[in-house]
Amino acid sequence: MTTRTFLTRLCAGGLLAASLLLAPLAHAGRSCETKPPGVQSLTRGLALAERTQAALDASGASVVVLARAGQDLGKYQLRYSHLGFAYKQPDGAGGHVWRVLHKLNDCGSAVAAVYRQGLGDFFLDDLWRFEAAWAVPTPDVQSRLLAMLQDTARATALHQRPYSLVSYAWGQTYQQSNQWAIETLAMAVEPGINTRQKAQAWLQFKGYEPTALKLGPLTRLGGRVSAANVAFDDHPNEKRFSDRIETVTVDSVFAWLVRAQLATAPEVLR
Repeated sequence: MTTRTFLTRLCAGGLLAASLLLAPLAHAGRSCETKPPGVQSLTRGLALAERTQAALDASGASVVVLARAGQDLGKYQLRYSHLGFAYKQPDGAGGHVWRVLHKLNDCGSAVAAVYRQGLGDFFLDDLWRFEAAWAVPTPDVQSRLLAMLQDTARATALHQRPYSLVSYAWGQTYQQSNQWAIETLAMAVEPGINTRQKAQAWLQFKGYEPTALKLGPLTRLGGRVSAANVAFDDHPNEKRFSDRIETVTVDSVFAWLVRAQLATAPEVLR
């Protein structure tokens, strides 16, 4: 099968979809190189998307918290780099398709936007490891999330454009991709949440614990000087200068969802 035929078949199946906002380059939890993906990478990414769609169909879920491994974060004891919400919707022909709502950083910049894409788009990025993981929320959480995810205005209500890859989990200066997702989940689940501050207060009340990255001063300085999408000035001085960078990671979100009884343990597809 040629790459063109493979792409055509997957597009027809709803694995690829237009994004909310168009940008030449966007990323989250992956490298930001401008080289085009190779045929092998493209084929493997689309195959992973197709297999993930089949697994999600079999799960009976309408919404899942979906993750990918776009970077090697092994030195931080982290397996996944980026998450979004995958949800099922009718395709208008008696069937259904899966869409993914997630936040992506505009490469080389300090801003980000929220995108609505197909599973193919989600896994077409330059992945470090061809692996998918997802947690299935409880039926009540799925119902609340589904209503929000299909309403663009509500789903982006807590989105903040200023972006830092390592934004402080309890700050409002920047907002990285996983942080947007967990704050949006809080707003969907808890009536009355309409600000990031309220969402973070609810997350703390529900026992969410961010990942504490051990980043020394040379690493922090190098990141700030070399990348517009990395900033540390939103972290409290007492934590930043003790090399403790607390940020929202996929692994910490998965662990919290289980601990808070909001979702099942994550399932993995390799």
